[in-house]
Amino acid sequence: MKLPNGPQTPLWLETLQFVLRPIEYLEARQKRYGDAFTIGSNTDSPVVYLSHPQAIEEIFTADRNLFDSGRGNKPLAQPLLGEYSLALLDGEPHQRQRRLLIPPFHGQRMKAYSQLISDITAQAIRQLPIGKAFLVRPLIEEISLRAILQAVFGLHQGDRYDLLRQLLISFLESIGSPLTASMLFFPFLRLNLGAVSPWGKFVQLRQQIDRLLYSEIQLRRQLIEEDHLSNTINERNDILSLLLMARDETGQPMTDDELRDELITLLIAGHDTTTTAITWALYWIHYLPEVHSKLLAEIDTVNIDTDRSSIVRLPYLTAVCQETLRIYPVLLAPSNRILKAPLQIMEYQFNPGTVLIPCIYLTHHREDLYPQSKHFIPERFLEKQFSPYEYFPFGGGNRGCIGMAFAMFEIKLILAEILRTNNLALKDPKSLKPIRRGLTQAPPASLELVVTSKRESQKAIATL
Repeated sequence: MKLPNGPQTPLWLETLQFVLRPIEYLEARQKRYGDAFTIGSNTDSPVVYLSHPQAIEEIFTADRNLFDSGRGNKPLAQPLLGEYSLALLDGEPHQRQRRLLIPPFHGQRMKAYSQLISDITAQAIRQLPIGKAFLVRPLIEEISLRAILQAVFGLHQGDRYDLLRQLLISFLESIGSPLTASMLFFPFLRLNLGAVSPWGKFVQLRQQIDRLLYSEIQLRRQLIEEDHLSNTINERNDILSLLLMARDETGQPMTDDELRDELITLLIAGHDTTTTAITWALYWIHYLPEVHSKLLAEIDTVNIDTDRSSIVRLPYLTAVCQETLRIYPVLLAPSNRILKAPLQIMEYQFNPGTVLIPCIYLTHHREDLYPQSKHFIPERFLEKQFSPYEYFPFGGGNRGCIGMAFAMFEIKLILAEILRTNNLALKDPKSLKPIRRGLTQAPPASLELVVTSKRESQKAIATL
């Protein structure tokens, strides 16, 4: 077996460096070893990072049966998502769940959420006072969480909504720092000493969320059954109802355990990652005045109130979102892929047990693809169309994120609603670097914006 070169330090030490300073770690290893490098080469399961587009293509287009991706994700993600999450399944169970989950995220289903997302955003930003700084992440977190809770559960108010909202925020905060995130990377740190210990607090919050989710599943299942028995036609468009009514090829529904794990996956993946992306976008838009000016001019060419779908088609807004996810992707790498059979990737021959990681961050910062990669330049996406092996913020192959289109749709709607109604400025316009937040990379929690004045889009004024 020919493995790429890599450091010979113990695997645990390499992992610790990655946990504490992930971007610096990846950049240092790539600078020393090149497009491919191996961690833990003297173990039974060496980990190989790859960032050449040809290598990415060969992995994404290989026979999916060559890999166990779900098994590769379990050590990190199972405590968060559960055993039956789509991200942790392989083979036919993965394909079955994927087929059941895809319909709520396509076509007209997404358009049905546009009014909801815009209304939630407008309500949240309406109360922002002029001249007073506010923390960006909590505001976007509130908008994103309200949107996902209503889209997934149809919940927008009441005790169950309030409790689930608060528990989810606390759950994610419990692993938000590099120190607490280490519990996901190092299982020996998972000491349950009750609420006084970080892991104990995490477990207790998870149990409380589980009780709410299972209760909601039972309640919704009962309502759907009552509709069926009474021949009542109710347009239940929330994702939970759609999943409860979905059936696989044999006519079988999802079990309660499967539903619980898919719901928590949707809530975490659909809320936390979107929050981070929008927060980054707001930073870059207001850090670079020329980006801000171009974007406002484009947004003012459409009347969002009468045609929200036009937002999705705005080219510069799309480019800003794409560049946001390029320069600091929320996840540095997609699913780990554990080889089940020998495989050659470029000049390397890998044995079963090897873990292959197509690295999003390192690929997105290749100077041969993205000149001045450290600079935020949306125009690069207007001048060139990148292949799915050169740009893949949502992963790729058969493990690509099923919520990709919904996420981009939501990000664009929220940004457009905020920007068309408020003139904003960074409180402290300085260069920012990502920090670890659980399994993701996010802007510092201290990022603040100031509303300098309220505004109405030129298109809206023209229609008065």
